[in-house]
Amino acid sequence: MTIRTIPLDDQDDAARHDDLRILVVGAGVAGLAAAQLLRADGHHPILVERRAPEADDGYMVALMPLADGPIADLGVREEYLARSVALDRFRFRAHSGRSLRTDGLEDVIGRYGDYRGLTRGTLLEVLAGGDAAVTHRTTVTGLDEDPDGLTAILESDGATRTLRVDAAVIADGIGSRTRDLLSGAAPLDRVETGWGGWVVWTPADADSGLGEELWGDDFFVGTYPVPGALGAFVGGPEEETGRRPAAFTDVVRRRLGTVPPRIEDALQAVATAEDPFFWPLADVRAAWWTTRRTVLLGDAAAGFLPTAGIGAGMALESAWVLASHLRDATPETIGEALAAYESAQRPRVETAQDTSRSLARLMFRRGRALATGRDLLLRVLSIATALRPIVRLLADRPALPVRPR
Repeated sequence: MTIRTIPLDDQDDAARHDDLRILVVGAGVAGLAAAQLLRADGHHPILVERRAPEADDGYMVALMPLADGPIADLGVREEYLARSVALDRFRFRAHSGRSLRTDGLEDVIGRYGDYRGLTRGTLLEVLAGGDAAVTHRTTVTGLDEDPDGLTAILESDGATRTLRVDAAVIADGIGSRTRDLLSGAAPLDRVETGWGGWVVWTPADADSGLGEELWGDDFFVGTYPVPGALGAFVGGPEEETGRRPAAFTDVVRRRLGTVPPRIEDALQAVATAEDPFFWPLADVRAAWWTTRRTVLLGDAAAGFLPTAGIGAGMALESAWVLASHLRDATPETIGEALAAYESAQRPRVETAQDTSRSLARLMFRRGRALATGRDLLLRVLSIATALRPIVRLLADRPALPVRPR
């Protein structure tokens, strides 16, 4: 699986004779998937990424069956299964550390398709398939839309370039710089939870299909399996996580009556890591996704909180639906195609995002009395109940035409 860095001129040359010239900004999950699906349809989208080629695995990803359609259309399902682990159980722990309940996931999520855990870096390699061309270290600094097309100004390795394209897919993340270049940039609805935490890796244990979360008294610890490891998140309110990681993990230990092995491993990993990645828990929602020749995709359109574990899967589904709408579009019909995509996909994405926000309001509560009451609720609140809106989305996924092979 290869993500190949190539000069911008090479991508521009490959796209020169395309009936529909498309610029994709951002080579993360959504942007790479969109570009690869468009390439599978015979297009030559120009894919640019502001960062250098990534050298690490990033964070852990749990992919619900929303990803099955694009994974199948890219022809990478066998590789996807081989490089991920099946997630089949989920455990909630009380604020004291004791186990509250363990729910099976097969009847909740697995009945609709694959539910898998893997690293973000591995997912990008899987999506790349045999080859994915990207121009790294490239930033869009200007967008000028007119009735006949779109002029994009790019800074690539210190040089300024101008590209003329028919449309741009903006997929450069929750803090998108390109989104802000749009005329009348889409207003953003922001949710700031006031919480954040560190992401680290710990050794795998015997429960390779078990995800686990401890909703504590002013803290949160989650562990999620990937092949050969557990991804762990340890966090809390900003005034608490403003401490050094080791000091914060000491506070967590003192508040726990029981420190299960996975939780101890996570706390120890955070405390001893040289520079653990810190994730502020916030989200955004753009008021609109499309103009006549641009479309926001993935986190640039709706950046998810990780509380429902659906953001990456929804980004992949959105890329798949977008590629389907662009399959037969022309420079003259691109506006209608993008508008139809937004009409079809935005309600689904915002339903999933609403669920993530609702869970955040339950998870990120402060005080021992509230934590005790939440423990009582979790005794009767199954994961099927908590994820009911998302289960409805799984049961009613888009029915897209089969991509010609």
